[in-house]
Amino acid sequence: MALTPVDIHNKEFSRKIRGYDEDEVNSFLDQIIKEFEIILREKKELEDKLAGTNERLGHFSTIEDTLHKSIVVAQEAAEEVKGNAQKEAKLIIREAEKNADRIVNESLTKARKIALEIEELKKQSKVFRTRFKMLIEAQLDLIDHDDWDKLMEYDVDTTELKGLEEVESEY
Repeated sequence: MALTPVDIHNKEFSRKIRGYDEDEVNSFLDQIIKEFEIILREKKELEDKLAGTNERLGHFSTIEDTLHKSIVVAQEAAEEVKGNAQKEAKLIIREAEKNADRIVNESLTKARKIALEIEELKKQSKVFRTRFKMLIEAQLDLIDHDDWDKLMEYDVDTTELKGLEEVESEY
C-alpha cells in the first residue's frame, strides 16, 4: 500500500522512556509531509503531462499513418493518371496516324482521278483539234473549189428582176 501525506500525519508512535523529542519528530514529520505532498503533486502533474503527451503522440501517430496512406494513395493515383495519360496519348497518336493515312489515301485517289481526267481532256482536245482542222481544211477546199469561179461567170439581168419586184408588190 502506498504511503500518503495523511498517513504520515496520522501516524502515532508508541511512547517509551527516553525516546526521541516529540516536537523535533513532529517538526521533521511536518517537513516530510510538505515535501512528500510536493513530490506527489509533481508526480501527478508529470503523469498528467505524460498522459497528454502520449495522447498527442497517439494523435500525431494517427496523423502520420493517415499522411503515409494519403501519400501512397496520391502516388498510386499519380501513377494511374500517368498511365491513363500515356494510353490516351497513344490512342490520339494512333487516331492521328489513321487520319493522316486516310487523308493521304484520299489525296492520292483524287490525284489519280484528276490525272485520268487530264488525260481524257487531252484526248478530247486532240480529237477536237483534229476534227476542227479537218473542218477548216474542208471549208478551205470549198473556197478553193472551181465552183466559185463558175458563180462569178453567171450574168444576171437586173431588168428582169425589176419586173418581178413590181409583180410582188401587187400582192
